[in-house]
Order: sequence, then structure tokens, then C-alpha cells
Amino acid sequence: MTDPADLRNAHLQAVRSGAFDAPTSGLCAGYAQANLVVLPAALAYDFLLFTQLNPKPCPLLGMSEPGDPLIAKLDVDVRTDAPRYEVFRDGAFAEERSDLTDVWREDLVALLLGCSFTFEHALLAEGLPVRHIAAGKNVPMYRTSIACTPVGPFSGGMVVSMRGVPPELVERVSELTGRFPGSHGGPVHVGDPAEIGIADIMTPDFGDAPVLETGDVPVFWACGVTPQAVVLDAKPELAIFHKPGHMIITAQRDAVV
Repeated sequence: MTDPADLRNAHLQAVRSGAFDAPTSGLCAGYAQANLVVLPAALAYDFLLFTQLNPKPCPLLGMSEPGDPLIAKLDVDVRTDAPRYEVFRDGAFAEERSDLTDVWREDLVALLLGCSFTFEHALLAEGLPVRHIAAGKNVPMYRTSIACTPVGPFSGGMVVSMRGVPPELVERVSELTGRFPGSHGGPVHVGDPAEIGIADIMTPDFGDAPVLETGDVPVFWACGVTPQAVVLDAKPELAIFHKPGHMIITAQRDAVV
């Protein structure tokens, strides 16, 4: 059997070389995947408090020192270890990149936040359906009317991911994902999307259109794209994120997330 650490190392080598450039859902079972937020230090500590007050959409896995792109405890170089990055200036999209080396600055701070892709391995191991993985698609993600606790310039609504679940499996899926609080934990809503401000479930704000089978119940989890939406509303002079779905795979084992 291939060592999971070898699989993660091979994945990172492929990402760093540019050979891998795709969503990471379903990859490197056993390791926690992470969302990335990079901000100037002047804003990073307000955002750190935002994560503490909003742990469901923003479960903090690690944070760098100003100017240091390495987060040693997670074995991550935030400049190179996501397949794709998005750079925003003054709240507007500026460019997409496969590497941040040329834009990294001495005042930048990186935060890594847990991702629901991590608990998908547990669902698959139990034989539970994860339809977007089976279809080779990115998970659908939606802006909602669920308000986050504001801190300084950061406020706004929660973004959620959605997975279609057969009704007889909703309780089991909810219980199993609840074991992963560092990866958003259990669902924040089950059922009618309109109750959380989603007008059309077939047109997500991020990711791919949902894969649903007859009778499926839409189940929604807090999503790590929330900080991207909240940060951009604050219009910082520079903000950098992973491209949605293109996560950093950390060295942290998901069993302890």
C-alpha cells in the first residue's frame, strides 16, 4: 500500500512544478485541506479575531508571521502549495496565478482555514455518496443570508457548500461530518435553500452546478469561501486567496482536525 505521506509529497511536487492544476476534492485522504487568506499585517489581526468569532465558516488551522510564507507546523509554503491563486486589489479581481513568489511582500500574513473537502474522505470511506466527486466536478457554493459576527472592517453573510444526500442518509451524514469541527463540522442547514437566501440552487455563486439525483435533500455546510467574500467587501489594497476548490493540502492529519 502506498504511504499517504508519499502521496501528499507527490501531490505537492506536482503542484509546485505546475503539473497539477485542478480542484483538490477527493485527493490525499487522511490530510486536512485548507483555504488560504493572505492580507497585509495591518488587517490580518482583525481578520484573526473574525475567525475566532466565526469558527464554523473560518476554522483556523495555522497562521504565518508577517513576511514569512512558511507555516512550519502544517508543512506549507503558501506561495507555491495551492494549484491556483486569485489576487485582488482594492476589492477587485486583478489576476489568477499558479505561484505567489513574485507578489509576496514582507508585510503579508497568511492564514489557513479548514475545508469541507477533508470530511469527504470520511463520507466516502463509509460508502456515503459524494456526488460531485463521482461526477468529477467542483462542489457548488452559495452566498447566503446567514450573518457572520462582524469585526472591524470584516462583515457579511456566510458562504455554504452543498451536497445532495438521500433522505435516509441525512442523519448519518450530519453525524459523521460533525466529528470534523476543524473542517466546518456538521451542516448549518438542511432542506429548502430559500430559507437561507439562496434563490436558485442550480446556479451557485462559486464552483460547479450541483449534481442531484431524484429525491436528494440539499444539505449545506459552512464554507471557507466565506472569508473571501467578507474580505473583498472590505476592499483591502491587496488580498490573495486560493482559487475556490483549489485547496492547499497540509501535513495535518484529518483525524485530529
